[in-house]
Amino acid sequence: MSKRDTQSEKTDQEEAQKDENPAESAVLEAQNGSAPPEKSESAEAPLTPEEKIAKLEAQLAENHDQFLRKAAEFENFRKRMNQEKQSAIEYANQSLLLDIIPIIDDLERAILAGESSTDIAPFLEGVKMIEKRLTGQLESKWGLHRFNSAGEPFDPNLHEALMMERSADAKEAVVQEDLFKGYMLKERVIRPAKVKVLMPEENKV
Repeated sequence: MSKRDTQSEKTDQEEAQKDENPAESAVLEAQNGSAPPEKSESAEAPLTPEEKIAKLEAQLAENHDQFLRKAAEFENFRKRMNQEKQSAIEYANQSLLLDIIPIIDDLERAILAGESSTDIAPFLEGVKMIEKRLTGQLESKWGLHRFNSAGEPFDPNLHEALMMERSADAKEAVVQEDLFKGYMLKERVIRPAKVKVLMPEENKV
């Protein structure tokens, strides 16, 4: 008998044994690597209503906690912004004042020099130089400049009349004298000139 016939006969015997003894055939199949795959573990059991409620409550508590943290962070941010804004307002003029301080130093030195001198001319000249330095720096760096009004037509946008005088020579309201000069910050009048005004005489009937 050939080897092929021997293997075929062996296979027929195994098939017959399977039919006679199913349990033994399962063992043989497992030994031969042909056993059916075991069933996979079943999916998670559905949650009970109580478990669903507990899960939702836990999620709600977590969301509420996150909301409180974000609200606290925003409140801290708002307070910090308000503090920085207030600080910026309080110290907005720091640069301007730092420019003025050296001029105050000059004035103090001029006053000390004037107190120890009987000659008023040098003192007066020193004060004039300090005033020129101050007004020049304010105009060139900060845009503040004063304007003269004497001889100009009276303009209520630029002038404030402190005194008035009627004149036969005046054909319209004219500024006769600057009592206090006006100041402009760039293109805006921040203090009108306080002036004496010449008014035309009233027409007699």
